Amino acid sequence: MQFSTKEDIEAPIETVFAEITDFQAFERSALRRGAEVRRIDDKATPGVGTAWHVGFMMRGKRREIQMQVSQYDHPNGITLSSMSPAMGGAMVIDLVALSRGRTRMSVDLTLEPKNLASRLLVQSLKLARGNLTKRFKLRAAEYAIDVEDRYKRSV
Repeated sequence: MQFSTKEDIEAPIETVFAEITDFQAFERSALRRGAEVRRIDDKATPGVGTAWHVGFMMRGKRREIQMQVSQYDHPNGITLSSMSPAMGGAMVIDLVALSRGRTRMSVDLTLEPKNLASRLLVQSLKLARGNLTKRFKLRAAEYAIDVEDRYKRSV
């Protein structure tokens, strides 16, 4: 199952890249939403190999996944891979400088079930695909607005 969206952000590509690689901010955000996040690498700077163990509740069941930065192409984007016994996935974030102060962010999320139970979960998600796609695009748009606002306050 795949979700994709694109957002134009009124900020330079370097600023947007710095925002999407601010992993501590994402960790805090996940903790506020009730997830358990634990960094499992010893890297001082973000890059390929940066990894986390994440636990959360979804559809009434506890889920545990390992997330890792699998590609880190400064300032053009990153790829985050996720692995669990039941499901794998990847989130690819590509950045393109449209002008000196404008960046296009493309986000692609792919989920790959590994067993029958996760196939049933993905099948139920496919039934709600329209609603999930709308929510995915809305979250990406809200994130783009937040990045713009933070950039405007810093200038």
